Amino acid sequence: MSITAERKAELITTHARTEGDTGSAEVQVSILSERIANLTEHFKTHKKDNHSRRGLLKMVSQRRRLLDHLKSTDQGRYQSLIETLGLRR
Repeated sequence: MSITAERKAELITTHARTEGDTGSAEVQVSILSERIANLTEHFKTHKKDNHSRRGLLKMVSQRRRLLDHLKSTDQGRYQSLIETLGLRR
C-alpha cells in the first residue's frame, strides 16, 4: 500500500529538476501519483476501507493543487509532467 524507498528514489531522480531536488512540484506530483495508484489497487480488494479512502481523497486534492500551481507558474513544465505521468486534464 505504501511506496518503497527504492521506487521513491527512482521517481525523485526521474523528475528532479536539479541534483538533490525533492521538493519541486514535479517530484511531489509524481510521488503522489504513485501513492494514489497504489491505493486505487488496494480499493479493488478492500471496498469498505473508508478510512484509507479519506486519505486518497486528500492526496488527490493535494495533487490537484500542485498541478494548478504548476500550470499557473510554468505552462511548459505542466504539459510535460502531464504527458510523462499520463494524467488526464
